Amino acid sequence: MTPVFSHGDLRLYLLSLLDEGPRHGYDIMQALSDRTGGTYTASAGTIYPRLAKLEEEGLVTKTVDGRKTVYEITDAGRAEVASRAGDLEGIEAGLADSVRLIADEVRGSVREAMKSLRADLAAASTQERAQPAYSAPTGTPQDDPRVFSREQLHRADAAINEFRAGVRSDLRSHIARGGSLEASLVDTLATALESAAAALRGSLQGAQTGTTPPR
Repeated sequence: MTPVFSHGDLRLYLLSLLDEGPRHGYDIMQALSDRTGGTYTASAGTIYPRLAKLEEEGLVTKTVDGRKTVYEITDAGRAEVASRAGDLEGIEAGLADSVRLIADEVRGSVREAMKSLRADLAAASTQERAQPAYSAPTGTPQDDPRVFSREQLHRADAAINEFRAGVRSDLRSHIARGGSLEASLVDTLATALESAAAALRGSLQGAQTGTTPPR
């Protein structure tokens, strides 16, 4: 993935965040995540050395407030932010582009996953029709085909629950990192799920009638 911040941009962006008001280290890292839609999660090893460098340059000061170290921009720091307003506008535009690109990648991943699911369902339906009727070995608990079907239903339930849990985890983690969730992305997910459900219903109906479901 292309770096969110180009060389030197993070330094200026940190100054711009402090120009909005004093912040402690964690607050700065959270602000970076919020402003980048969760596409950039800064580590302490990235932020604190840069803050220390800005302090050496006389652009920020730090004070200890209880267990927190609060950083505040100096007049010299404000002067640099003001003199590089054009550079900041370019950084902001680049961040907006990065968020859009990430959203597009997620949409593409969802569409590809749903396309693969529909293909798997169609292939399974075709294979089931091509095979002879299920016949369990005599004398086993699976003599009744309904027992086998119930086992497959449990497998389907497990697969659905795994998919649901995975998607929910991804979405919650994205929001927890300060990422934004666009309505169009949710619409894409809902449409893909509806399409997959329709493909499943078609496969089930085709298995009952012996016809190939439309794709």
